[in-house]
Amino acid sequence: MDTLLDSTFVVPDIVASHFHLREGDIVADFGAGSGHFLKTLSDRVGAAGRVYACEIQKQLIEKVSQQVQHLGLKNVYPLWCDLEEPSGIKIQAGALDAAVLVNTLFQIEDKTAAITEMGRTLRSGGKLFIIDWTDSSGGIGPRKDHIFTAIETTALCESNNFILERHFPSGSHHYGLAFRKI
Repeated sequence: MDTLLDSTFVVPDIVASHFHLREGDIVADFGAGSGHFLKTLSDRVGAAGRVYACEIQKQLIEKVSQQVQHLGLKNVYPLWCDLEEPSGIKIQAGALDAAVLVNTLFQIEDKTAAITEMGRTLRSGGKLFIIDWTDSSGGIGPRKDHIFTAIETTALCESNNFILERHFPSGSHHYGLAFRKI
């Protein structure tokens, strides 16, 4: 039986295999939270790569900083960011090869501003991977009225200079979408 498809939560090592990251890539984990994806992303981009752990909650940035130090992730850089503000992400325009947004889109109030700001940081042809909830499971996940569907996500991204390239499996209660910046 496929562990990924049976799991309620996203499994970073399995899901990140669909990101096709390469040694030396520069990637941001937007809404990094407590750093669930950081070790996996760090390993995938290697010593020549860079991972920005972007988060708006300052206490989580402190937690991520401790985790980065504890795990010895020398290519991971915790960064306070506000995705909904112009230039709220302190990363240069066009600097990223890829960006990851996991279980965060449903929480963002101004989704258009956030997609625009994340897009600013991606190079032309850069990838945006969005994983979010399809439903709630046993009280875990967003309320039903807060779920932002894959169809809504695709429309939002396609109206903001992204093209949907593919869907990828991300667990039994999530969707995974891969976009390319045009």
